[in-house]
Amino acid sequence: MKILITGGCGFVGSNIAIYLKKKLKKAKIFSLDNLTRKGSILNRNRLKNHKIKNFNINIEKFEKIENLPKFDLVIDCCAEPAIEASRKDPDRVFKTNLIGTFNILKKCVRDNANIIFLSSSRVYSINKLRSFSKNLNISRPLKVKRKIDENFETTTASSLYGFTKLASEKLICEIFFNTKLKYIINRFGVIAGPWQFGKQDQGFVPLWVAKHYLKKKLSYIGFGGYGNQVRDVIHIDDVCEIIFIQIAKIKKINNETFNIGGGLKSYVSLRDLTSKCQKITGNKIKIKKVSKTSIFDIPYYITDNKKIKKFYNWEPLKNINIVLKDIYKWLYQNKKLRKFF
Repeated sequence: MKILITGGCGFVGSNIAIYLKKKLKKAKIFSLDNLTRKGSILNRNRLKNHKIKNFNINIEKFEKIENLPKFDLVIDCCAEPAIEASRKDPDRVFKTNLIGTFNILKKCVRDNANIIFLSSSRVYSINKLRSFSKNLNISRPLKVKRKIDENFETTTASSLYGFTKLASEKLICEIFFNTKLKYIINRFGVIAGPWQFGKQDQGFVPLWVAKHYLKKKLSYIGFGGYGNQVRDVIHIDDVCEIIFIQIAKIKKINNETFNIGGGLKSYVSLRDLTSKCQKITGNKIKIKKVSKTSIFDIPYYITDNKKIKKFYNWEPLKNINIVLKDIYKWLYQNKKLRKFF
């Protein structure tokens, strides 16, 4: 089996590539990445160490993609994931996330290749998710009860990033319609772990650990600046494991969409995250209060893993505490990487 992983030198793609290389001894694993994101060169070198070739190609250029070797499966991890980029550089978000997916799907049809598409929890409507809080000034901890399943509202605004992911899902359904090709769509929540070079609006979990470790400043941004907004977090190792399981069962379980995340067993508010990072690193840092809320920000998201558990008898094993400890260990053992934070 030949497997192409788009965005293969990113955080998620590189970890999946290396995991599959170890697990699928007879498979040939390839990466496609134009190496523009922070840390991508480091991840390319990691892939080289595992004898995984990267094609340095812009996913927007189909004339480059169509000349690649034939593949049996594509795992599409390529995306511009920063929510704020939807406002600052909408052209790049649209071209990378939607045109790029369209080009990969054309390649799949030519190769007769199946696809596992990494979508996002950000396909869900911002206003509906904001209804979990009475107002945008969240001065007290939120009650954590409701979980978000695959039928949650997607009809109103979710950010351009969320739209491109949802539109890509629709493209997959349309292009694979009336073919024998198989697809799986995974709407992941917050993914975190080693080799993630985080930013405030994307990859906040490793950012929080790193700033505490390095004794640098942070900010509680939005919802009054209290840090009470809540997310569930899934370890990158759990992401790799479910992808591996899905590959093995793609002939039996396919053409399905799944929500996948940490769920109620692995969620955290920013205030709780601060406390956990203080405990792990032994450092207490100054955190600025920024009350203004971005138009794209949401106060609450907890994944309902009921469907993925039903289909695969699987659920994430590594909770938020393990995520944080693994990130801290990674930073401690790789001192040269501290400059990225």
